Amino acid sequence: MTETSNSQSLGPRRGGAARTPVLHVAESPASGATAPPLVLIHGLAGSVAWWDPVLPALSGLRVLRFDLLGHGASPKPRAADYGMAEEARLVAARLDGLGVRRATVVGHSTGGCVAIALAETRPDLVAGLGVIDTGPSMDAFLGDSLPARLLATPGIGNLLWALRTDGMIRATLADAFTREVEIPAQLVADVKGMTYQGLTGTDRASTAYLRERPLPARLTALGLPSLVLFGGADKRWPPSCVDEYRPVPGCRVEVLPGIGHTPMYEDPATTGPLLHDFAFEPGSA
Repeated sequence: MTETSNSQSLGPRRGGAARTPVLHVAESPASGATAPPLVLIHGLAGSVAWWDPVLPALSGLRVLRFDLLGHGASPKPRAADYGMAEEARLVAARLDGLGVRRATVVGHSTGGCVAIALAETRPDLVAGLGVIDTGPSMDAFLGDSLPARLLATPGIGNLLWALRTDGMIRATLADAFTREVEIPAQLVADVKGMTYQGLTGTDRASTAYLRERPLPARLTALGLPSLVLFGGADKRWPPSCVDEYRPVPGCRVEVLPGIGHTPMYEDPATTGPLLHDFAFEPGSA
């Protein structure tokens, strides 16, 4: 897929006021601007690179992969609102600027919260919603790995982040996979490039969003065609929690046996076609 990449950084406006952050987008317009748009949103400490393995299966779609605020090649302000609604507002502004009027939106993990928040704040933009290994509520969360818990601890976390190494980052990412997957250097580099404020701010914001209202209830209220894809061996969420999504009207639930938290890397041969078909016909779910 031919890809273009574009972003803008924060900068002062006349009078010294900061500009609104402009998110980085990697666009793969395989069939031009008239192809069905598919928006892909990564999870906490992710980037557009987390979708690389499924790109070959998404031919014929206008694929727009976003780096969230504080992530990847997007701006990384130390003082910022990392809330799900604000992230969704920035995604919406970028879609408006790119001339996207209605798209299928899919988010992985924390990105699923941003995708749903986008549909809540800008329902005109969203034709269908997909979430990949996004737990239904914090009640189902199995807990963070030890490295992740230490990073979230005030004082200790700041120090560890200042001393972060590739090895430490790989250890923190380990529970994002169940199958044996070689974690690409790009994924590690993208985490290493984050600020501590961006990492912890996004983590706190997604936790607050999940505590505020369960995602199945949010999806039910939205009434959109939806796809819930879950790894049957996820280490962060019990696979049984996917049953909470089944009563949602118009929701298709797919569980991949033996797959962990990141189906895009662990089973792209299944994940890619599922996303492709859903983007072409979200209402078929």
